[in-house]
Amino acid sequence: MQKSLTVYNILRIGKHPYSYNFVFHNLIDMSIEIERKYLVYGEFKNDAHKSYFIKQGYLSRIPERTVRIRIKGHTGYITIKGKSNSSGVSRFEFEKEITLEEANSLLELCEEGIIEKIRYLVTYEGNLFEVDEFIGRNKGLVLAEIELKDESQEFKKPSWLGKEVTGQKEYYNSYLSK
Repeated sequence: MQKSLTVYNILRIGKHPYSYNFVFHNLIDMSIEIERKYLVYGEFKNDAHKSYFIKQGYLSRIPERTVRIRIKGHTGYITIKGKSNSSGVSRFEFEKEITLEEANSLLELCEEGIIEKIRYLVTYEGNLFEVDEFIGRNKGLVLAEIELKDESQEFKKPSWLGKEVTGQKEYYNSYLSK
């Protein structure tokens, strides 16, 4: 029997009566985020075709169900993410657009530590890299993420892509916001 996951149940994933694997592999209307994360060394901005400012905070940083509020450009989002799998590459993700007014109001409720960054979109060899240049407390940190179709997908790496930090909690935005 298929189980429907409501937002209420998603927030309770850590206490869900079914195993993590059941929840992770049997989501119907939700998506699985598959991405790899890297430190960035060197010049990438000349290759960017778009950039925008991001401000985000967390209503919950619990690893089993982080709840993020984000303003990206002039649009708000609420995102719920589950705990990463053992490789750190895949995890459940639900994202919904909300109004800018709602996002600003919810940011007021977030835990301490708002992140601000500039995101650059860089296409390299047919793949999109989202490169985040952090400002404020994390100034100087630059991270790149690439979303993949599956965990074994291969891709060419640009020269500015450095050490892989996928699955290392100290590079999760929820950790950087502390």
